[in-house]
Formats: sequence, C-alpha cells, structure tokens
Amino acid sequence: AIVAQQPAAPAGGTDHVTAIKQSLGKSAAVLKQYQWVETTAVSIKGEEKSRTQNNCYYGADGKVQKTPVAAAPASDAKKSRGLKGKIVENKKEEISDATKEAVALVKQYVPPDPARIQAAKDAGKLSVTPPDAKGLVVVVIKDYLKAGDSLTIDLNVATNVISGVTVATFTDSAKDAVGLKVSFGSLPDGTVYAATIHLDVASQNLAVAIENTGYKKVGG
Repeated sequence: AIVAQQPAAPAGGTDHVTAIKQSLGKSAAVLKQYQWVETTAVSIKGEEKSRTQNNCYYGADGKVQKTPVAAAPASDAKKSRGLKGKIVENKKEEISDATKEAVALVKQYVPPDPARIQAAKDAGKLSVTPPDAKGLVVVVIKDYLKAGDSLTIDLNVATNVISGVTVATFTDSAKDAVGLKVSFGSLPDGTVYAATIHLDVASQNLAVAIENTGYKKVGG
C-alpha cells in the first residue's frame, strides 16, 4: 500500500484533497446548466482517420446527452463505390472497435470522482507533494479505478483550481497500456471543465483527441 504523504492540515490551513473535492463537486453541479460542443479526432499511426462533433448537454437523468452536429452530405461523385467503398467502411468499423473501450475509459476517469479520491485517501493510496515554485501541488492516486493504474491531479494552491489530470491505465480486454492527459479550462464564473483530452494507446498506434468548446448556458 502507498502511504499517504499529506500531513494533517494546520489550523486555518488548506486540505488539498478537500479543495479538489469541493472544486470538482461545485463544477459538476454548475456544468449541468451548460451546453457545449465536443470535437473528437481519431488518429492511427499519426494520420487522422475520423473527426466527429457533438452538441452536448445534461439530460434530466443527470447524464450527458449528445447530438451530432449536422455535416454537409458528400456528393455522389465523391462517394466511394464498389470494393474501394467497402474497404473504407471496414476501416471505419475497425477504428470504432479499436477506440470503443479506450474512449469508455475517458468517461470513467474524467472528471475525477470526489468519492474515489476520498476512498484512496482513506486507504492510504494518495500522496501529495509540497507546492512547487509555480504554486502547484501534485496529488498522486494509486489504484484509482483498478489495481495497477494511477491518476495524478495538478492543483493551483493559490486558487484551489485543478489545472490538469494525467492517467496511466490499461484496457481490460487486451491489457493495452492507455495514457490520458487532460487540461482543464475555467469559465467566467470559475467553473472548471475538461478543455482538452488526449488519449494514447501505443500498442495500437492509436490516438484520440477530444476538445470541449463553446460553453454557454442552456437557453441562453
């Protein structure tokens, strides 16, 4: 077991784990008032294979709902036909199968779950580094979602705002190593959100880039 390195918060001091949990909890509640555009690009061996956009918002059940952004239909002259067309469709299916489990992992790690963070702290699997010259604290959680993974959170101690998250995990089916790097943005009201997400599966030469933009109040 990893021994927690975070000392007890001094009187009037800041408990960084509590600050992270509060930031995530507050932002999760406020984000339900927003809608935004999610752009996902899938690349294999450095070549972009697909790019999709979805309008996103929270439904009544509290889950994110997605509707595809309308794209201009390809003309018949540009549509692939015959054997070539079948190869293209097969490649799309291959991309879909290869990214399905990896993208599902994103939903499990982003945003981090305050309850899992607390559980890791209670289990002695959480460590906190002292603030660096830039005022950043690094919180490392071992076995966050499954045994052998890790989740690292960068926290600005001056504002108690999360600036980034890094994840080292693996797929359950093929045990492929998956790397996840998230940069957080901040809305004018201080709400934090996952602005960019980069996922890499080196064994498959697969990369997925997700960007969340255009946040605005629903009905606003």
